[in-house]
Amino acid sequence: MKSIDDVYEMYVRMLALISEITEYTAVDAIERSNKHFPTEEDLNPNQKLLHNRFIVLLQKNPEFQAAVNKYQINWNAEPDFIKTIYNKLKSTPEYAAYLAGDNEGLEESKEIIKFIFRKIILKSQNIIQAFEDRFINWSVDKEVMQGMVAKTLKNFTSEDPFENKLTPISLDWPEDSKFVQDLFTYTLKNYDKYQELIAERTKNWESERIALMDTILMKMAICELLNFPSIPVKVTINEYLDLSKDYSTPKSNSFINGILDKILGDLKRSNSIKKIGRGLIDE
Repeated sequence: MKSIDDVYEMYVRMLALISEITEYTAVDAIERSNKHFPTEEDLNPNQKLLHNRFIVLLQKNPEFQAAVNKYQINWNAEPDFIKTIYNKLKSTPEYAAYLAGDNEGLEESKEIIKFIFRKIILKSQNIIQAFEDRFINWSVDKEVMQGMVAKTLKNFTSEDPFENKLTPISLDWPEDSKFVQDLFTYTLKNYDKYQELIAERTKNWESERIALMDTILMKMAICELLNFPSIPVKVTINEYLDLSKDYSTPKSNSFINGILDKILGDLKRSNSIKKIGRGLIDE
């Protein structure tokens, strides 16, 4: 559950980073005006990004404020880090075009934020390193985080900050949370029993030749088949085959598919699988 919460923290931390980059516009303006020989532009810098409509609404959003406080996020503690990112943004033609544009509405304000996120932040090795240092599962979870940020940009449509919502970790977290915990608990509770089912169908394989992750994934799949009557059999099999592609060896997909197919046949013959509703056994 902590690992899942880390994904949400990663998401909020990224939104806060984008916000801090826009806030640095004000710091940059002060630094430029304090030059020994400031130019007219230095004395009157364009601070359009500071008032970016999307960011203003985000900063006023109570859900965002609460999450920042919960995770104690403070990018101000690393001013040089933010300055480096901001200076890189300042040098881009996209930012120059943004500053040259007329007054922007909410939808228009999102375009420069998308650019900052996709082309500046996600391309910065320093930022990637900072997130990798803090989140051990960054390499896997970053795609989920990116999707959550993208949904936030899409879903912030109201000029009322209280109307906009952050992207939840799932559409029905109470139900999904119970599923995660039940899957974990039932798999461990029946670990030896599921190992016997796997051993029966891998007699010709030396145990050390079977990847540990393959065994774990097969046990989780068996757990779903036996303990979650509303999940169709085909959905379970396909999900764990997909997981094997991301988390195990190149040959794991076909191996797991073959073993699970045989185990599924055994479970059907013993009438061990009970499915209800749309989760009929043959689906």
